[in-house]
Amino acid sequence: MPLRSFFVLCLLAGSLAIQAAEIYRWTDAGGRVHFGQRPEAGAEPIEVRPQVVERDAVTREREARAERYFGARREERQAEARRQAERQAQHARECEALRERLARLSRGGRYYHVDERGGRVYYSDEELAAARRQLSGLIEQRCG
Repeated sequence: MPLRSFFVLCLLAGSLAIQAAEIYRWTDAGGRVHFGQRPEAGAEPIEVRPQVVERDAVTREREARAERYFGARREERQAEARRQAERQAQHARECEALRERLARLSRGGRYYHVDERGGRVYYSDEELAAARRQLSGLIEQRCG
């Protein structure tokens, strides 16, 4: 019960505050009409009533449909942004892997592959230089 009294008191205080705000209207020497909260010479007070906007069921349904539509579009944009961010992250990982392979080849050392009999076949210097050129070209092409 005390809570209800508090709300009623707040409503009364709010309506008094609205009534306490006065607006004045006056016309200057040039014939222009002015409005203000401070009275000027020859100003007359005007009554300002708050506008109550009530929407019918059709308007509320139209607003709900619009909100659902815009909510769906917002979710689509967010999903696309997440997909784009994942593509960029994947691209960055691929570029980093290519650069790491080139760095390993550039450090030197002996590189080989295993043949069908299980023996090691070492790459020649020309083959390693060709592999470095190929990796450099891929990095330039894909990673900029």
